[in-house]
Amino acid sequence: MEIKRFGYFWLDTWVMANVIQLATQDFCTRFLNHTNDPCGRQFDQMTQAARSAPANIAEGNSRHSTSKETEMKLTDVARATLSELANDYLNWLLRHEQAPWSIHSSEYAQVSRIPLEKPCYEEDVQHQSSLHILKQKHRFDTWLQQDDSIIVANCILVLCNRLIMMISRQLENQLATFRVEGGFTEALTAERLAHRTEKSRQADAPLCPICGKPMIKRMAKKGINSGKEFWSCSNYPECNGTRKIQ
Repeated sequence: MEIKRFGYFWLDTWVMANVIQLATQDFCTRFLNHTNDPCGRQFDQMTQAARSAPANIAEGNSRHSTSKETEMKLTDVARATLSELANDYLNWLLRHEQAPWSIHSSEYAQVSRIPLEKPCYEEDVQHQSSLHILKQKHRFDTWLQQDDSIIVANCILVLCNRLIMMISRQLENQLATFRVEGGFTEALTAERLAHRTEKSRQADAPLCPICGKPMIKRMAKKGINSGKEFWSCSNYPECNGTRKIQ
């Protein structure tokens, strides 16, 4: 029950999104003030964007069994809000006449290479996952706890770009699953067709004259036979076999 309810707690993308949210909240509290953010709009925008990422990953994963389309849309929203947040950190650096760390720099390489540990939860999922998130955040404390906002902003920017790539891979996997299994609508259609086919078998329905599979009753929606029932192959649209109902 716990695993089914909190399935997203095991996702590395959700864990990293929480790390970024905590780091962003700390960054905004420490470095934004009435001088550089007099109306508090940047504080609100950055913290809301940071909150949106784990929230949409969680909601999307929770919809996995009912609507894979919704799952992919929400996951993509998480990726989009992270891009927005990354641009905020890039703007902070530019405002201070600084460029982000080069991908060839030692700082960039060090932050990029720190792996997330695999979660290991038992029955107390929320408690243990919270400890796990805090532990992963502390792995980046060398940069996140600096008093220099440039170093902190650079670190979080690298984490944002890293998570965007992780979510892109997650979306690719979701799309591959969707191609094989279909979505919620396809599943309902398949279930309805299987039910109708079984009823046809029980009612001694005729077999398709083309492929030999059981036929099911359908109603013509147009033409001269509109509103009249006829036998249709249960394998439609792959097979177009029909029979008149005597």
